[in-house]
Amino acid sequence: MSYTIALDAMGGDYGVHVVVPAALRMLAADSALKLVLVGDESSISGELRRHGADINESLLIRHATQVVEMDESPAQALRGKKDSSMRVAINLVKQGEADACVSAGNTGALMATARFVLKTLPGIDRPALISTVPAMKGHTHILDLGANVDVSAEHLFQFAVMGSVLTSAVDNIDSPTVGLLNIGEEEMKGNECIKDAARLLSSSEINYVGFVEGNDIYKGTVDVVVCDGFIGNVALKSSEGVAKMISNALKEEFSRNWLTKFAALVAMPVLKAFRNKFDPRRHNGASMVGLKGIVVKSHGGADTFAFENAIKEAILEVKKDVPKRIDAQLHSLLLEKRCAV
Repeated sequence: MSYTIALDAMGGDYGVHVVVPAALRMLAADSALKLVLVGDESSISGELRRHGADINESLLIRHATQVVEMDESPAQALRGKKDSSMRVAINLVKQGEADACVSAGNTGALMATARFVLKTLPGIDRPALISTVPAMKGHTHILDLGANVDVSAEHLFQFAVMGSVLTSAVDNIDSPTVGLLNIGEEEMKGNECIKDAARLLSSSEINYVGFVEGNDIYKGTVDVVVCDGFIGNVALKSSEGVAKMISNALKEEFSRNWLTKFAALVAMPVLKAFRNKFDPRRHNGASMVGLKGIVVKSHGGADTFAFENAIKEAILEVKKDVPKRIDAQLHSLLLEKRCAV
């Protein structure tokens, strides 16, 4: 099985300087992979030459004349940048020339463009951003991570369905556990929106286990944590900040004097394992679930290693045919609702 991924070569803080080397490393590791680098042809070609590479059957260039800036409004990008690297890459998915798109570009513009071009699956009102965070027991999938600030109970229900299906597919879990992020586990806590969402989930075939709190995300209490985009984004950024704070604190303490430096040398294997487990680059690549196609958002400041992981996420979702699985699950739930009526 071969698969083609379109890469927005101009997106993110570093553009071709990260996307091109990441693409070359991925192609070297996967003979079934084909990549299309979308963006300014001269810039991409120049970066390929710098790495001693050129286009071939597995690596193509699709020229695009425009670039969506990181601070550009989604509306402006959608209306005024129809030949941007981001738009062209998503168009390739729409046209069937690529199985997925990966971009480190402007999140709002990417979501707006992907939704406009690819459309949402039947039964889905809004796409959501989902990614993984490390936990005491493996990792936890969390959504939404910022695409939807104001949501209804029905939206949270749809997020739960999409998160459950994606987790089942990529983690090979038959019935992932799902929890709603709340200020407490008790049924009387939370606002009416989340209480209504809990009622919808409790009466569905989703493996809903109830409310969970912020610490449950990292304890690995459930496989999927569902929340609105405002809360999800704050939770994600807070965890990244805590990880950096702990890393800097350890570095300061171990470099305090010759004795602590010696202790650091002894503890180096443990420190490396700790750094690897909590390295956010390993979890780079948030999927925009709910679309009629696969779009993966890489962190804007991703380095080559991190962008590779975003490409890997796209490949995995292509292999598992995630949109089709979500569509089938939604169809099943709609039939279940009709039968209940």
